[in-house]
Amino acid sequence: MFQKLVLMGHVLLCCSFFSYGQESHVPIKLNQLLSSVTQHAPSLRTDYVRTQVQQARAAEVKNNRLPSLKLSYQADVGSNNNVPGPYFGFGLVPTNNGGIRADNKYQAVSSNLGIAAFQWEVYNFGQFNAQDQLAQAEVTLENRRFEQSKYDLQSFTIYSYLQLLKLHDLIGIQSRSIARNQEIRQSIFALVKSGIRAGVDTSMADAEISRSQLGLIELDNQQQQLQIQLATLAGMPPAQIVADTTAEKILFEQVKNAPIELDGGRQHPMIAYYNALFDKTKMEEKLVANSYRPKLFLSGAVWGRASSVHSDNSYGSLADGFGLQRANYLVGLGINYNLFDLRRKKVKLNTQRLMVDEAGQKVQEQQANIAMNIAQSTTEVATAERRLKEIPRQTKAANAAYRQKFSLYKNGLIDIVEVNVAQNMLNQAERDYITAKYNYYLALFHQVVAQNNVDGFLQLFN
Repeated sequence: MFQKLVLMGHVLLCCSFFSYGQESHVPIKLNQLLSSVTQHAPSLRTDYVRTQVQQARAAEVKNNRLPSLKLSYQADVGSNNNVPGPYFGFGLVPTNNGGIRADNKYQAVSSNLGIAAFQWEVYNFGQFNAQDQLAQAEVTLENRRFEQSKYDLQSFTIYSYLQLLKLHDLIGIQSRSIARNQEIRQSIFALVKSGIRAGVDTSMADAEISRSQLGLIELDNQQQQLQIQLATLAGMPPAQIVADTTAEKILFEQVKNAPIELDGGRQHPMIAYYNALFDKTKMEEKLVANSYRPKLFLSGAVWGRASSVHSDNSYGSLADGFGLQRANYLVGLGINYNLFDLRRKKVKLNTQRLMVDEAGQKVQEQQANIAMNIAQSTTEVATAERRLKEIPRQTKAANAAYRQKFSLYKNGLIDIVEVNVAQNMLNQAERDYITAKYNYYLALFHQVVAQNNVDGFLQLFN
């Protein structure tokens, strides 16, 4: 009865792994995934809208040159009593004009007024040009930020794709570990049945199988989490995010036989962004310098009036106050300058120049960081190459040790503990090999990212 239960459990376990392996989808190539991410990534769409907003703002700035032409008209009824004397207007102060009388007269007077007023800031000694240049600098900065976002998203996608390939291989290793433990379990069962081994070995084998199963569950969870992240960026179901393992095999051979030729001549997007930020602060400094200069205005107006008070100061019908009786025009050229702006300009320019210096330091800081990243990644690649050459020896030796230990166990010469130690050593060696291989890919990837040469890396996946 016990034998039947064990056999049934083994069949169910094999069926579960068989169904797991059969649940497959057409692999997606890295270039296809990158294209989908570029088109559907929510953060990228938001950044693109920001570039459009900045371009619209730049178009608004050009309207600062337009003149002002205001049309006004009013019809009024009220009294018309005046006193001499000047005053400052407090907001909307009602007024009237006409002769001064000895006493107040509250007979209603009608009047109307129509005005067309024109004003144009003809010249402001470079402020308009500075505003336009600053607006274009802000557009360039936003475009550079968008390019940096695309580059970062591309880097994240490639890194995640490599992680998917790594997880696929680790899942394969874990499945082989489970198969080896099942093989050990079958041999133990036969030895226990024949009385050669104690039944406790069966329990130890079951524990190893369960531990391997838990490891497989964890790897599967990591893979699904990564698929969900990429699916959100690419706008597709997570189940369709399956890495192309055939491309990985080709990639590995290509990298070993023909290493990537790096080209560090192109400007890194991060440096381009900080250069654009530096240019923007320079344009802001120029605008500050030009915004406190004199302003030359051209003004003009035409207006017409009517009143029910006649020229001999007699009151007529209210109807006489509607319709224009008098017309006037006025044209003038004026200049406006605030002498206290000299102090304001000096203080604000000093602040802005400090901001320019800060932006310049940021450029130098990023250049130093990228140079450091290039140097570190170059060392990382060399270390990964040495590690990759050494680990296959470890894997070969661990596999031979496991087979020898398993053979000795079946012949009753060693106990199950030594077999488990050898089996765990082999499992770790296989994992170390996979880790070393993908660390080599990542080292190459970090190198091409630092030198803005991702295209060369992507060509290996074609």
